[in-house]
Amino acid sequence: MSYPDPRYLGEDGEVNALFRPATTAPDFVSAPVTSSGPRVSGGTAYHYLSTTASTGGEYGLYRVDMGPEFGGPSTHFHRSMSESFFILSGTMRLFDGERWVDATAGDYLYVPVGGLHAFRNESGEPASMLMLFAPGAPREEYFEGITRLAGLDPAERAEFFLRHDSFFV
Repeated sequence: MSYPDPRYLGEDGEVNALFRPATTAPDFVSAPVTSSGPRVSGGTAYHYLSTTASTGGEYGLYRVDMGPEFGGPSTHFHRSMSESFFILSGTMRLFDGERWVDATAGDYLYVPVGGLHAFRNESGEPASMLMLFAPGAPREEYFEGITRLAGLDPAERAEFFLRHDSFFV
């Protein structure tokens, strides 16, 4: 396997890096949600570290800080992007399509395109993880929209999941 073709053709490089301090407030904090679709626990904080807009569609990277309440999506897959999970703190249950694993700080799960997966916090303690989507997709709309699922009729809910490449089984 070789490196991809060059995309930057300048001679001297550019000053274009973006720094985000750990103390930056979350970009979005979800409210408690109850629906027939995926569950989102109350107080889940989403930190939009690198969005598809900021990376030109290459990837999206998010820090997700879940409270101690039970929460997380049920088994699903994506048709257009892979998803990766890196546990920063606490214990998250990760489903790799075959089995559930109690993942702790430093554990990592890569899910290729089409791979069945799920995650949840069942520990009763806060947990934090990084989620990486590649290529990038407008996941901010998904994170913010999922809190409004209870107010959608079945057709609107189905359209929401289709638009956000989320297929629940």
